[in-house]
Amino acid sequence: MTVAVLAVCLEVVMGVGVSIFFLTLGAILRFAIEPDVFGKAVHMDVVGLIFMIVGGVGVVLSVVLAPRRGRTSEDRLMRRENNPPEI
Repeated sequence: MTVAVLAVCLEVVMGVGVSIFFLTLGAILRFAIEPDVFGKAVHMDVVGLIFMIVGGVGVVLSVVLAPRRGRTSEDRLMRRENNPPEI
């Protein structure tokens, strides 16, 4: 999977709100819960770190790709208004 495909997938699935949720959940798991709550098999601090990384990447991609999304919809609207009606 290329970086461009991954960026488009994250843009469609994750908005700023979902990204902030992942950041918050990751911070709670990383700093507020003991790492060995579920035993030696699952390290909650590592899971929290992964959630914070995913949330941070989602915020950055949402902010970077948001202007492109808005400009594209305006271009489509202008093209539709300038076309004559079909008979």
